[in-house]
Parts: sequence; structure tokens; C-alpha cells
Amino acid sequence: MKKYLVTGGAGFIGANFILTLLEKYGDGIEIHNVDCLTYAGNLENLKSVKSPRYHFHKCDIRKRDELESVFRSRQFDCVIHFAAESHVDRSILDSTAFIETNVLGTQNLLDLSRNYEVDRFVHVSTDEVYGTLSMDAPPFTEAHQIEPNSPYSASKAGSDLLVRSYVETYGFPGIITRCSNNYGPFQFPEKLIPLMVCNAQENKALPVYGKGDNVRDWIHVTDHCKAVETIARKGRVGEAYNIGGDAEMPNIDVVKSILKILDKPETLIEYVTDRLGHDFRYAMNHDKLTRETGWQPQMTFEKGLENTVKWYVDHPEWTDSVRSGAYMDYYQDQYGEKK
Repeated sequence: MKKYLVTGGAGFIGANFILTLLEKYGDGIEIHNVDCLTYAGNLENLKSVKSPRYHFHKCDIRKRDELESVFRSRQFDCVIHFAAESHVDRSILDSTAFIETNVLGTQNLLDLSRNYEVDRFVHVSTDEVYGTLSMDAPPFTEAHQIEPNSPYSASKAGSDLLVRSYVETYGFPGIITRCSNNYGPFQFPEKLIPLMVCNAQENKALPVYGKGDNVRDWIHVTDHCKAVETIARKGRVGEAYNIGGDAEMPNIDVVKSILKILDKPETLIEYVTDRLGHDFRYAMNHDKLTRETGWQPQMTFEKGLENTVKWYVDHPEWTDSVRSGAYMDYYQDQYGEKK
């Protein structure tokens, strides 16, 4: 039976990945979820999980001794590394946590995975390490130069290079994935789509940076999770794989689409001072991944956005619990202590 260690499994993408694994394999695999439950980690994301082969470990990847206690006596076949500080605005205010978690935390995982002879290590990164594109430039390929423009993307680029160096130096079984903008259920409402949905429902202003003409390539989180699972099985060690949704769109069009779905007026849009160092455009060429594994995105952006908006509308208790921190009561009930 294959044993997975998933870091950041209580977060948005990590939780969806665990649900994807369980949907595909049921009790045929064993999953160990490592998460330190920062503001963006929420155990309620996984409250539907009933499998006896799922295990949660409250653990900070920055603390090697604490992390090693999870590795010790367990022979993990595969480590899927989602855990990261990921919000660009927060990294601009203070990059300390981003360096500590994304770089030093990744180093701890690499060393322990090597020491305990993990068979496969998938490091989940971001399209932002490539920097920015002009409107007429072709999408990023894996050969594109790494040119991060924010403290967040620089910290992810640093962790990417660490993984690469372990592959080259130690023959480590590492693979890097770089994905475009995710959206879907359980995303913390500081990111664009859930923030706009939540604010629009309450008739609050929808803050849009600059003119809203920054372009992003959107991918539904379930498509991303299936890509990562596919790469864990079929990807080549030492390679990087781009994951994209084939859905480029200016931010303002995304916001207007959300308002249309919710039947809210565009007068709620409020243009605000642009983000420092705001990358203009991201776009991902996933031909390499599709050619080598057969994976392709399945969810259209229109259908995915409609489903996502409906999920937030249908789950107001989830949004309320995230905003209030009430999910920590759930943690105490389950594990007997506060964070």
C-alpha cells in the first residue's frame, strides 16, 4: 500500500488534493497530512474524510525535529509538498515568513525525505517564478528563465532551485510542478475570486488593482490536483512541469463575471492603487505535461467559476468560520488542544 505525505493538506489546494486521492484510491492508500494550521489552514476543509487510512499531524515544517517525528518509523513512498506562504500582498508587507516556510521549510523536507529514502518528491510551485509576460508574448514553457518579481515568488523560486540542486547533487527523486492561478472550493477569501464573491454577497466594495487589466491563466483546483497526482505517477525525476488551465482572462473580466452570476451591479467595483511590482500577465504552456502523461484540463473556466460561486453561496458557514477563526474549536474537539 502506497504511503503519501502531503504537506499543507489543510489548505486550499492541499485539502482538495487529499480529497482527490481518496476519491480515486479510497482506502487503497495511506495519507499523512502535515499542516501547522496558519490562518489559511482549516481542518473543516477535510471534515468529510472518514477513511481510517487518513492521518493528521499538526506540524511546522520549519521545525526539523518536529517534522522528523512524522517521518520516523514511517516509510513514505511519496511526498507531495504544498505547504507554503502564498499571498503576494502579505509578502510585500513582510517577507520573513515566506523565506522561513518556503525556503527553510523546503530544505527540511528535502533532507528528511533523502534521509528516509522517499521514492518520489513532488514540489508544488507557481507560474510566478517566471516573472511576467507582455500581452503578445508566448506562454511560459519550462525553459523560460526564472525571474521572480515579488518576495513571494522569489521564495518559491529559491525552493525550486533547492529541489533542483538536490536532484543534481544527490540523485534525489524530485520533480517540480508550476501551476497557474487556482480557484475552487475552500480557497481563503484573501484571493481574488473568493474575496469578490464574499464581498459581492454582502454588497461591499470589490477592490480591483489598477485598471483590472492584469491577465491570469485560471485553472480549477480539481484539474490541478489531478495533474499533480498524474505527475507523481508518471512524471520524470528531475523535470519541471507546467500546469495550466487554458483560460487567460483579465482580472476585471473575472470580477464582472462574478457580479453577473450573483446578479449584482458593477457599481460595486472599486479601483484601488495597483500592487507594488504587479506582474502584468501569466500564461502557461502545458504541452510537455500533456505530451508525456496525457493530462489535460477538463473544467472550462465558465463552468468552473459558476460552480465555485455557487459553492461559496451554499456554504456561508464555511466563510463565517474562516473569518472568525471558529474552526479552531473543531481542532480542539478533534485533537484536544488549541493551535
